[in-house]
Amino acid sequence: MLRFYGLDLLDWHRGRLSSRRLAVLIRHLPREGAVARETEGEAAEWSVGDYLLAHAVDQLAQANWMFATVNQDEDADPLDPPQPIPRPDADALPDAGVEQLPEPADLKPTAEQLAAFFV
Repeated sequence: MLRFYGLDLLDWHRGRLSSRRLAVLIRHLPREGAVARETEGEAAEWSVGDYLLAHAVDQLAQANWMFATVNQDEDADPLDPPQPIPRPDADALPDAGVEQLPEPADLKPTAEQLAAFFV
C-alpha cells in the first residue's frame, strides 16, 4: 500500500481510511506488487502479451520443425520436435503449452486410406 499509493495500512485502524476505499485499493494493486506475487506466484509476472508471444514463438518453432522434417533426406535421422517455452502455470492448466506432434510412424496412412484417397 505504501509503495504504490503512499498510504499506511495503519490509517485504516486510525479511521483515516474507510473499509470500502481500502478494499478498492487492494483490489486494484498492480500485478508487480508483492501481494500479486504471493497469491499468484510466478504467473503474476506474465501479462497476456507475454503468453501470446510465447504461443507465437512455439507456433513458429513448430512450423520450422515441420518444414525441416519434410525437406530432409529420407535416410536422415528424424529431427527432435521443438519444446514449448515453459510457462509459469503449465502445471495448473492441462492444455497449456504446445501440443506434441505425433511421431512420424503415426503419420503413415493405411492401405485403406490410400485407396480411398486415389478413388
